[in-house]
Amino acid sequence: MKMPLSLSVRIAEAPCKTKLHLPFDELVALAAASGYSAICMRASAGGVQTPHDDLRRMKDVVDQHGLRVSMVTADSNVPLNNERGPDSLRDITPSLNVAEILGCDLIRVCIKRPVDIPFAQESADQAAERGIRLAHQCHTSSLFEQVDQILDTLAEIDRSNFGIIYEPANLMLCGQSYGSETLVRLRPHIMNVYVQNHRLNPEGEDWLPTYCLGDVRYDHLPVWADGGIDTQSMFSGLNQIGYDSYFTIHQAQGIQTLEDARAFAVRCAEFVRDSELRVGPCL
Repeated sequence: MKMPLSLSVRIAEAPCKTKLHLPFDELVALAAASGYSAICMRASAGGVQTPHDDLRRMKDVVDQHGLRVSMVTADSNVPLNNERGPDSLRDITPSLNVAEILGCDLIRVCIKRPVDIPFAQESADQAAERGIRLAHQCHTSSLFEQVDQILDTLAEIDRSNFGIIYEPANLMLCGQSYGSETLVRLRPHIMNVYVQNHRLNPEGEDWLPTYCLGDVRYDHLPVWADGGIDTQSMFSGLNQIGYDSYFTIHQAQGIQTLEDARAFAVRCAEFVRDSELRVGPCL
């Protein structure tokens, strides 16, 4: 198994998810120096609110470092997963423009209610005309919490360019299996993989609301730490289905110094490569 590594700008994102603690140029440079193949773009760095000339300059920076943009989350309301999260599906053109300028063919979107589905279908049709795909993260408080629900929603959308971002921590928070059995079921729809690490803890300081289980408390752990998601099960499952597209470090770290960002990026890259070696070649 060999997956190209992508580093999300989220590692240096402020809690408001609308700005970064570090300049985008510096994040791109350290990602390239740390062995990543791509940057996962979010609106905190550049999105629908960003002048197109600025986006073109950002694309030039990515190109100069030999990287690509693996995915675009063009509207901050999408990662905030708030009531305005699905709004970009009512007018997908600005998000499509961002992706096109950045040379990326994958956009993350948000669906919270059944009423959003017709807009997802129309947005997918518009995206297909421009050779762009849409994907929804396995995420709490959305129609992508539980595996059966995810598959039912995808079947209702029924667009080949609409898929999912597999993310085991959110599946775990919703009481779902996320190993080989789940990956086999989700395989036809996986367009990206995110990794972050949580440990379920009824007394945890962090919590997220879910539709299926109410509020779920957890601890935030480093990607490589034991006691959270079963990373061996995740890597074995990805190996079993022969996944070979982007694997994105999606951890919220709130990093504020270049030195800390570099150390984190290097440690995550080493962890992924060591894990790939342990599971061996694709079957």
